[in-house]
Amino acid sequence: MRIGELAARTGASVRSLRYYEEQGLLRSTRSAGGQRHYTDAEAERVAFLRRLYAAGLSSSTIAELLPCVEAPSEENAELSLLRMVRERERLSAHIADLLHTRDALDAVIAAARAYREDLRTGTLAPDDAPRCERAPAS
Repeated sequence: MRIGELAARTGASVRSLRYYEEQGLLRSTRSAGGQRHYTDAEAERVAFLRRLYAAGLSSSTIAELLPCVEAPSEENAELSLLRMVRERERLSAHIADLLHTRDALDAVIAAARAYREDLRTGTLAPDDAPRCERAPAS
């Protein structure tokens, strides 16, 4: 099948398919006119790649995992499992950082709400407020 057919069948964009090929994640044969041709096996591989991307893996991480698929062995399975565990730990650390950032933003929002309420109730005069500097108009 040609690249457009593969895209329609898998839901991946033509651009993504070209990217997968550039990264060495997908293979095609070429016609005499240079058109890419794919088999049903490549359609299954695209579905697999899309699941890995949806799990947050990068193309370089996916490339490290592919030997387990292409040459199944206990050693490749162990290496792939270790790589996925490391990736999960990286994602968990990133999530912890995002949660910390969200908590800091929640504190700023709470302070802004309290300030707004003080303005509404007259507890704080507008002149007592810290001033926001505005960028000069261009």
